[in-house]
Amino acid sequence: MPRNTRLEQLDLLPYIGKWLVLSFIVACLAGAASALFLHALDWATSTREANPALIWLLPIAGFIVGWCYLRMGRPVEAGNNLIIDEIHNPKKVIPLRMVPMVLGGTVISHLFGASVGREGTAVQMGGALADQLTHILRMRPEDRRIVLMAGIAAGFSSVFGTPLAGALFGLEVLAIGRMRYDALFPCVVAAIAADRIGVLLGIHHTHYAVLEVAPLGLVSVLSVVAAGILFGLIGMVFANSAHAVGAFMKRRVPYAPLRPFIGGAVIATAVWALDGYRYIGLGIPSIVQAFQQPVAPWDFAGKLLFTVASLGTGFKGGEVTPLFYIGATFGNALAPLLHLPFSMLAGLGFVAVFAGAANTPIATIVMAIELFGPEIAPFAAIACIAAYLFSGHSGIYHAQRVGHSKHRVVPEGMRISELGAYRKQLRQESMAANPGKQA
Repeated sequence: MPRNTRLEQLDLLPYIGKWLVLSFIVACLAGAASALFLHALDWATSTREANPALIWLLPIAGFIVGWCYLRMGRPVEAGNNLIIDEIHNPKKVIPLRMVPMVLGGTVISHLFGASVGREGTAVQMGGALADQLTHILRMRPEDRRIVLMAGIAAGFSSVFGTPLAGALFGLEVLAIGRMRYDALFPCVVAAIAADRIGVLLGIHHTHYAVLEVAPLGLVSVLSVVAAGILFGLIGMVFANSAHAVGAFMKRRVPYAPLRPFIGGAVIATAVWALDGYRYIGLGIPSIVQAFQQPVAPWDFAGKLLFTVASLGTGFKGGEVTPLFYIGATFGNALAPLLHLPFSMLAGLGFVAVFAGAANTPIATIVMAIELFGPEIAPFAAIACIAAYLFSGHSGIYHAQRVGHSKHRVVPEGMRISELGAYRKQLRQESMAANPGKQA
């Protein structure tokens, strides 16, 4: 039998060189796009805050964005789910029009007062720009998958300033309970480089300070477990509610531009009636406040309702920053009940609600360390894992697959969006096999 005397490490050198170059190109594209987006978002936010009456134009803004997507954006309307689907089952290159469509749609949503985030926009821009390399370089499907994952990592990293969490997010978000390590090196390089490029282009990220961390002990650990369970349930409620409102609107309002028009009218009226300006836009000042002092215990519910209404009726943006808001304010409200520091539970809620809603516990644990420091790491791990488990097989990304079920056995490879029909089928089969129980 012939022996291969060539060292494996020599074969890795071209691989490292190839992905260093490709990942840096992806990082330049995603980092520059995110910088442009964040500067535009700062302008939109400051303009809206200086002109509160703009909220009354939200229905018209929603109609215009909906009309543009109906006429020009149907191939890219699925957003993040389109990118995840293309990684799992490559079909065709993501149209470049995704970049201006989601960029313009998100900035308009923020300018007039929708409660949406920013990660979805950055991830879609990063993925769509990275996928254009497929045309130019005629990539194999396997290489294309890795480039798309690097685009996700670069977009996430550059918009939040968390390169290691961004790299892990690109690996972890595709499937529940499973990561693809063949893309680890490209995702890490793209995420780190994209973050640095964003900083060079003038991006400044908000600093969240956890002022006090409780001593690690039995009582504090049990309290954080309880908090993590609640964070996971809140993440599940958010994801299921957003999907339910979206499905309801599609059934009841066939003409797509009317959905954000109706949603915008409801949101604008609610903001005026409830003085709910703190629940629209990104809500960064409220998040910062949750780390510093007690906030209203219903703030998390207000943000959840406004965000579900915005995303469910078709406004463009992301879910993650609203989840940060919901988690931080909910953690703040739980702090006196669990006898833990406000800033500590705000920080844990910040990452753990996101962990439950996105099914990305590893990325969020690392994010907590990057944002708040290593002292919070043990508690962040407990809270994020508990939230991940108790959010069930639900999530904000419908195209996410089940790589390995959390507890109850669920078929591997199934999309989250298919789980409802699967469970319904199981119930019907169970009732057919046991007719006496139905009675």
